[in-house]
Amino acid sequence: MFRKFINYQVFFVIVISIISLILYGSILRHHYKNGKRFETLQKIAVFIAEIPATSKKIITERTFNLNKPPLLKKHINKKKFERFLEKDRYGLLILPRYENHLSRSVVDVVDLSNFETIHTYKHDINEVLSKIQNYKIFPKGHHRMAPERFYYGHPILLEDGSLISYGPLFKINFCSKLEWINDIQQFHHSIELDHENNIWIGGNQIPETQYVKKYKLKKFNDDSIVKLNSDGKILYEKSVLEILIENKILPDNYALSSDLVERKSRITDPVHLNDIEPAFYDTDYWKKGDLFLSSRALNSIIHYRPSNNKVINYITGPFAQQHDPDIISPKEISIFNNNNFSENNKYSEILIYNFETKKFKKMFNDKLIKDNFKTITQGVSHILSDGSLIVEEQNHGRLILYNNIGEKEWEYINQDINGDISEITW
Repeated sequence: MFRKFINYQVFFVIVISIISLILYGSILRHHYKNGKRFETLQKIAVFIAEIPATSKKIITERTFNLNKPPLLKKHINKKKFERFLEKDRYGLLILPRYENHLSRSVVDVVDLSNFETIHTYKHDINEVLSKIQNYKIFPKGHHRMAPERFYYGHPILLEDGSLISYGPLFKINFCSKLEWINDIQQFHHSIELDHENNIWIGGNQIPETQYVKKYKLKKFNDDSIVKLNSDGKILYEKSVLEILIENKILPDNYALSSDLVERKSRITDPVHLNDIEPAFYDTDYWKKGDLFLSSRALNSIIHYRPSNNKVINYITGPFAQQHDPDIISPKEISIFNNNNFSENNKYSEILIYNFETKKFKKMFNDKLIKDNFKTITQGVSHILSDGSLIVEEQNHGRLILYNNIGEKEWEYINQDINGDISEITW
């Protein structure tokens, strides 16, 4: 009799366990389908599901502060800075980076002649966050709004020593005191000055374009090009998708293609604008004021003329999920090729595109391969006036400078006093 009772108990526990697992799985599924009901139960379910991953992160990152970005491992056995060739360099490097032992980001101004930091920007992050009014775009309590998660996005140094960066867009003076913020929308990726000293940056189109309204698209990144003055006032804005539709490069139902519809449970990001490069002078191939736009999702560089809303060139080629087009001569641009093809994708590359020949060539590719240079996301490069090349391996916190014949001059790893390596942010 007792054994029979025990068997009933075991059977009852098994049935309840199965039912509980089904309900738990249903709540998780509802959460990852962006369901709105049972939000408290969703949070509990997700917390339980993430216990193993959370525990692993606490151990590997040696911290209970889970808002901090993860530490990087690829170059853990290298020196923070190593010089291979002596060369007099007269210039400044604006180096935004995460300082792990401080649990925050900083911007160093580095003297390239000796790689010494001559000034550091380190503003009051909480002050900027406290002035945000647009909680729809910058929600309170979101982990990216935590000071230890803040990063300086592609900061640009102005002639008076002030600095402009984003998260939201803001300006600080030489003493790191806040001058203004612009939280109208989520600005992102690169910040560039044009020939009139206006600022170009990527944004998310507000208000919605007619295209987005027409198809009632939700959770949709309508990336735009935005021009502002040095006081943070928006002077011009245009949706990149709208540009491509109006120039008949994409059909107006592009975002309804099967590939994007399949991802409808997440944010649709059909363009992913990651750089705007203004032209400073006229040539046979572009005019002053033209823009070169890099679309990661479309694997393309878009040569756009805002003055007449015309796409002059739509450049595709041997690059995938690229960044950072730079004008380097009257007929050439460089392109940071992340090289995220499905095959032969082990190394990132620097490509040179010639508008006269319409051909590509690789720059110092054997050197980049030798140095195991690869960043899947982000990354920038710059060709100096003497033909030298500086590259950023953003995912792994590394900078390399090659001289004009491809010899490695120095290598820098964003390593703190404890030997921990963190990201560089453009």
